[in-house]
Amino acid sequence: MNNILNVKLSFNHEKKIATNGPKNLKKSKNVTSKKIDSLINDLIRIKSFFESDGILIKDILFDSYYNDIICKSGRIQKLFNSSGDFSEFIVGARFTDDEEGEEKHIITYYVTRDMLGKALERLDDAKKLIDEQLGGIATASNFDSNNQDIDYGRYKTPKSVIRDVIIDCSVLDKFDIPSAASYLDKDRVIVTFFETELRLDNLLHELGIDRRDLCEKVGKSTLSVSKEAYRILLEKVPYMISMTTSDISEIEPQNPIILSNEKINIPSPTSEPVIGVIDTMFDEKVYFHEWVEYIETLNEVEKYTLVKDYYNHGTAVSSIIVDGPRLNPDLEDGCGRFRVRHFGVCPGIINPSSLIKKIRKIVSENTDIHVWNLSLGTEEEVSKNFITFDAAELDQLHKEYNIIFVISGTNDKDRRSQKDPYKRIGSPADSLNSLVVNSVRKDGSPAIYSRNGKVLSFFNKPDVSYYGGDFDERIRAYTNKGLESVFGTSFAAPWIARKLCYLIDVMGFSREVAKALIIDSAAGWEYKQENYRYQNIIGYGVVPKRITSILESDNSEIKFVIQGISNSYYTSNYGIPVPKDEEVVNYIARVTMCYFPECNRLQGVDYTQRELSIRFGRIMNNKINDINENTQDDEDSYNNERKSRKEFRKWENTKFISNIFKPNKIKSLKVYNDGLWGISIASKERQEIAKKNNLSFGVVITLKHTKGLNKINDFIHACLLRGYIVNEVKVENQLELYNKAQEEISFD
Repeated sequence: MNNILNVKLSFNHEKKIATNGPKNLKKSKNVTSKKIDSLINDLIRIKSFFESDGILIKDILFDSYYNDIICKSGRIQKLFNSSGDFSEFIVGARFTDDEEGEEKHIITYYVTRDMLGKALERLDDAKKLIDEQLGGIATASNFDSNNQDIDYGRYKTPKSVIRDVIIDCSVLDKFDIPSAASYLDKDRVIVTFFETELRLDNLLHELGIDRRDLCEKVGKSTLSVSKEAYRILLEKVPYMISMTTSDISEIEPQNPIILSNEKINIPSPTSEPVIGVIDTMFDEKVYFHEWVEYIETLNEVEKYTLVKDYYNHGTAVSSIIVDGPRLNPDLEDGCGRFRVRHFGVCPGIINPSSLIKKIRKIVSENTDIHVWNLSLGTEEEVSKNFITFDAAELDQLHKEYNIIFVISGTNDKDRRSQKDPYKRIGSPADSLNSLVVNSVRKDGSPAIYSRNGKVLSFFNKPDVSYYGGDFDERIRAYTNKGLESVFGTSFAAPWIARKLCYLIDVMGFSREVAKALIIDSAAGWEYKQENYRYQNIIGYGVVPKRITSILESDNSEIKFVIQGISNSYYTSNYGIPVPKDEEVVNYIARVTMCYFPECNRLQGVDYTQRELSIRFGRIMNNKINDINENTQDDEDSYNNERKSRKEFRKWENTKFISNIFKPNKIKSLKVYNDGLWGISIASKERQEIAKKNNLSFGVVITLKHTKGLNKINDFIHACLLRGYIVNEVKVENQLELYNKAQEEISFD
């Protein structure tokens, strides 16, 4: 087996060169005066609504219904704002209720009354132009550079603006007044409002619901409210409500089978790495209690509702992290034991709003912990139009504290057959920056209780799967009652937390590289051939049991990791010396990249604020011949937003691209540019402010020699000749370094 390599490349950083000319209608589009007349009527109705009595905000909220999934540059630009970036006025985004693959954007804007008035004037001029000079319909040919027949001087709106207004109309279906989507019959509800100038305190005072028992502010533009207050909000300000979700969920106690309560011996901990566990209570009488630092965070009300059964779940989770392989010898991972700092945060009831306050405090006070296990989840299915409040807060904590959460994919306790329909995952398994884990049986098939993604109708969740037992095929954990047989995604997640902690704290990888290594090991060469069909249930695949399977590769493979920072439009290296066989290349490749982007829940389905697009392949004519044929960043190529998301996973924070490995059916490749390969990462932002922040990324690249040859030494030598630093990652060496670093030094 070959060891994984850590290669430090030198990257070039390039700014984007603006080459955009005048916009034009697409050839497939046209705009009729009747269409513009309909949009005018929509805006007049919206204007009238916001001029009526009882409206509490100064300006105007409206929904724009687009006729497709629309990229930033394809959205309305000049209709409401003739100068500047109109995306600054976006306060929300969601999808229509069309079938999967047919969804369209609905984007909510907050504009001044003056902007709406100007829009009506521009639409009126555009309608007159189409009626008076184009026979009632505008097409792409009307705005060709050679077409000089249109007299723009007749209208108040300038030529460049009136053209763009007509183009804006071509991507719209209608305008409408925002309205809360549905009613939740829950005792407590989390309500998020569109951002306006009206402060939440003033809003609540105006509505007379500012009593503490009725509502509580839990985040930016977000309240936790009682059923009574929720009804008032729906009645008085439905146009201000952006998202609603339940603020209460009950943990269903399992019915575990007690296998034994005999005493088990375990050595005392020394300098093992620490994993943070946020869960129900921990029983300090269990045999491994010395390995667990237990901190209870219950308030008086929560203590009153606490029952003994809720020591079971948290204790079982920590038992797997500390001593899982001893309890389950068939799941030996080679990672050893881990210490745990266990925070008991809830009894049998989860309130996401109060839970996240505790988690934020816990993480901020325990910055020495890099990996956190969270095996709590809600019954309610996540929405396809927004990230839940607690998941979004976890994503923000990732950005602030350089940590990673491992989260269970939640269970469907009522699903009893593989023929039953799947229920969508529950919060907080919709956290995009976290590593979300579903459960599989011993043969790798999904556990019957599995729930599925996607998140926001697009993002690939869960990320991976692992062995968490099933109704009739359980694994072992230790609880307050003794050794028990258990099942659930709650008990699959801690196995992945163990591996992540080993990669980060022992092997010294960044969280970006560690996450990429886990996902890459699950995907392997099989994902593109078969596993992608089941990605909603098992993610990228099942993570191998042994940590060496992640840190080593077959003798025919060269597996190396790269770390870098994106701080410009292009980050690239065109000098990766892939070994050749005389005048041909006999390698296929796969690449996994992970990064932790800034996210904004208030933007709805446009949640991730930064996109890194990756290309990898042979250098041909000073360009990368990408193994995934990614053309979305080419100047001379056009890909619509729907295609870019489907084929190139645009806006997703995990990228996986791969050749398909078919033994004896792969042709040799020609050698170009001395056999050099290249990597290029392009950065795109939803708003200008995102460009100011550096964004770290981790990449795992696997090269497989199709003839079975081992050329890793040739690769190392060629990299060193080009001035790159190459470290062969050997487990025994890293263990020795880790242990040395943990030794206490006494000074005389």
